[in-house]
Amino acid sequence: MSINMINYFFNLTYYEIIFLVIGFTGQGLFASRFIVQWIYSEKKGKSSIPIIFWYLSIFGGIGLLIYAIFRKDPVIILGQSFGIFIYLRNLILIYKKN
Repeated sequence: MSINMINYFFNLTYYEIIFLVIGFTGQGLFASRFIVQWIYSEKKGKSSIPIIFWYLSIFGGIGLLIYAIFRKDPVIILGQSFGIFIYLRNLILIYKKN
């Protein structure tokens, strides 16, 4: 880690640290959905998507959306907003079928 990176972290405010944690948590949840889906598919012996995939997508997307709003990043805000809608719609279709 460079000195600039270390200085960056030491100069963050309390609120910036909170939003950084929210962003990393959201990214972790969002990325973990692929690992969960991969393990689930391996167990079934075919490509399948478990319901937890959609929940990880929603909660990870919400975390990333909160971070993007804090950072005022319109690209991520638009992308995550649209994605969250799709993930919710998939859950509605799944539960409507049952």
